[in-house]
Amino acid sequence: MQSGRFILYFIFLLGTFFGTAQIQIEEAETILDTTHYKPIDPLAPSKAAFYSAILPGLGQAYNKKYWKIPIVYGGLAAGFYFYNDNNKSYHEFRDIYKRRLEGYTEAKYFGIYSNDVIINAQRTYQRNRDISMMIMLGVYALNIIDANVDAHLLQFNVNEKLSLKPDLYINDFNNKHNIGLVLNYSF
Repeated sequence: MQSGRFILYFIFLLGTFFGTAQIQIEEAETILDTTHYKPIDPLAPSKAAFYSAILPGLGQAYNKKYWKIPIVYGGLAAGFYFYNDNNKSYHEFRDIYKRRLEGYTEAKYFGIYSNDVIINAQRTYQRNRDISMMIMLGVYALNIIDANVDAHLLQFNVNEKLSLKPDLYINDFNNKHNIGLVLNYSF
């Protein structure tokens, strides 16, 4: 009688053990099935940079970051506008100064500005024109760099295994609150 209870108890324990093991295996299968990892394309960053070099904003479209395209074209358009405006003013003051050197007295600003003021205005507009050109080239370079870095970051795997959380705990020695940052990685 005693051995019969022992066998029934043993079968009951084995049944619950295998039953929970079966549930855990099914949960593990569903977890593995729900996580779909895309294969990493090592050429994606170079493609995005190449596309952005050919046509600004095309690399951002390749990365499916369409909201960045107006920013790229806005920066290029602003640089182009200021380049043209400063270039026009530079050539205007340069032509006025050349006409003064040739001896024309009906030139614009003849009695108003001295030669030193016109030379200074000419240098200022030339410097601003060159700065505008550098800004346009900088926006173009940032467009290429952004497409490349964004394509690299799209391949970066962020899931539940890696977490960064703030931590507030009481120090056992002096009974004061400590603030920390906890980086967890589960294998």
